[in-house]
Amino acid sequence: MRKAEIVYTVAMAKHCIPCEISAASMLAKEISFRLPALPGWRAENNHHLIKDFKFSDFKSALEFVNKVGSLAEEEGHHPDIELAWGKVTIKLFTHSISGLSENDFLMAEFIEALANKN
Repeated sequence: MRKAEIVYTVAMAKHCIPCEISAASMLAKEISFRLPALPGWRAENNHHLIKDFKFSDFKSALEFVNKVGSLAEEEGHHPDIELAWGKVTIKLFTHSISGLSENDFLMAEFIEALANKN
């Protein structure tokens, strides 16, 4: 089993859980602590996670978007996705609390695993 498959298997043992509207978003120090485990991801304004993924062509980028879309439906946690030729930008935050939650970091892990499978 390749490293990416192991990470994907371990990460997928967890699942996103619904957030209560009254739940608090993550604090800046929690975000700073978690972010190094997600290479290439950045936190903007401690409100959302964002990453650009590069592809060799439009078709590959679209296939990745479709995989992320299927994952989002399974997890009930939907990122904002921007598709362009050879590039996909993923933006994660928990809409119900207008900030970052554990779910966003889990989805980022899941998305990383999908990207590494290609």
